[in-house]
Amino acid sequence: MNVQAATCSARYHVDVRGAHGPRYDEIVTPEALDFLRDLHRAFIDRRNFVLDQRFRRDVAGDGLRFRPETQAIRDDPSWRVAPVAPGLLDRRVEITGPVDAKMAINALNSGADVWMADFEDATSPAWANVIEGQLNLRDAIAGTLRHTGPQGKEYALGNDLATIVVRPRGWHLLERHIVVDGNPVPGSLVDFGLFFFHNARALIEQGAGPYFYLPKLESHLEARLWNDVFVFAQDRLGIPQGTIRATVLIETITAAFEMEEILYELRAHAAGLNAGRWDYIFSIIKNFGKDAAYVLPDRAEVTMTVPFMRAYTELLVRTCHKRGAYAIGGMAAVIPSRDAAEAALAKVRADKDREAAAGYDGSWVAHPGLVETCRTAFDAVLGDRSNQLDRLREDVRSSAADLLSVASTPGSVTAAGVRTNVSVLVRYLDAWLDGHGAVALDGLMEDAATAEISRCQLWQWIQHSTKLDDGTPVSLPLVAQCLDFELAALVKARPGFPGERIDALRDLVRFGVLRETLPPFITEYAYRRYLVRNS
Repeated sequence: MNVQAATCSARYHVDVRGAHGPRYDEIVTPEALDFLRDLHRAFIDRRNFVLDQRFRRDVAGDGLRFRPETQAIRDDPSWRVAPVAPGLLDRRVEITGPVDAKMAINALNSGADVWMADFEDATSPAWANVIEGQLNLRDAIAGTLRHTGPQGKEYALGNDLATIVVRPRGWHLLERHIVVDGNPVPGSLVDFGLFFFHNARALIEQGAGPYFYLPKLESHLEARLWNDVFVFAQDRLGIPQGTIRATVLIETITAAFEMEEILYELRAHAAGLNAGRWDYIFSIIKNFGKDAAYVLPDRAEVTMTVPFMRAYTELLVRTCHKRGAYAIGGMAAVIPSRDAAEAALAKVRADKDREAAAGYDGSWVAHPGLVETCRTAFDAVLGDRSNQLDRLREDVRSSAADLLSVASTPGSVTAAGVRTNVSVLVRYLDAWLDGHGAVALDGLMEDAATAEISRCQLWQWIQHSTKLDDGTPVSLPLVAQCLDFELAALVKARPGFPGERIDALRDLVRFGVLRETLPPFITEYAYRRYLVRNS
């Protein structure tokens, strides 16, 4: 597929290297490619700079503190974020998920207030998923999205739909199927740019707007870059400045120390902050994993109530409400089932009760069956109000030491925890290579974030020969034994399981878990090594 950019002044045409599919030409238009080209040329150098700053930063060696050079921003009581945008006034229940047609329809019809359409952790970035996801969003906004399941079941949009908020890929990921001037375009600009170009005006006409969730930010400079992208894009398409709204996921330990600065940089477009769980833990291990004081127990035991997580989540509420921004709580990943519905829903309800009591304005669920549970928890606190911005949480005094109090996390590392991490990692990666980014495993909705925490914990435990609760040290042979067991189980469950897939899974686990230095992301390598050549 090779589409010439529409503007003749382009020094080089945009090279589209992905295969052509039905209706792809509705998304990959010459005009849209011109827009992507202009975004790429305007911001690729700054994107590369902020990533270079990210990789050069030695958090463990230099330590973390609230930046003294931005103290004036934190001390200035006068600034606020933009007023609440249409469609984002009430966010008490947000549902997240991939952008395939069936999941999109179910999410939009779920009764949630917001649907986060996820091109990042919940989408395997095969070319077909990227373009067909954009088609699904465009059809949803036009009211024409339909889907017929393999058994003939019809899925269609209802009348009361959730507000769409798109999560593009993080700055670190490239879209290697679209090349400008010989270089791949950042996936973040592709996901943002195609959605904005095709849908911004239609959304405004419907009384909403182009809204986004921004993932994986590590500093206020990365937020400043996004803000400048928004200004450029609105100006380029003649959209009024400030129309875009963005909610930032605070899912890295470095961003937790710059929450106010991130809101400040995005203040003309900011809608709030979100407390991500798995990526936040993943970030702790990435930055401090070589320090034995930061070894964490089984991932199931690292809840939002352990000291370092509570310090960060409560500081997030205080920071948001101080600046007039919404605070959105973390994910409930449970998949309700008949066998465990009562216990699972009780656990979710307790978690959402805690968030509502802490001052959050809403929270996330991964399954439509959890929408009512989440809504009931927030209704009990909010009543007829749409938010808790008046709860300033001035009682919160989270210090740098509190945010880094990982050593006080209770719990242990168990053989079952090792097996679970290997099992989730292998089965998720197998599904991811088949194009599925959100996968139901053992009663939970797993995505790229949970795969990352699984492999990082394994790496950390191997590095420190962490003792299991029975005294056995975690070692390479122990993890390799678990890996062999999981691969054998896949082969047994699926006769004819291809040998090349086994080789690929072994390669990915070796890359992500068994190296001396922890790679920053396993999905970037998996995409480059396996997805690009097959799509």
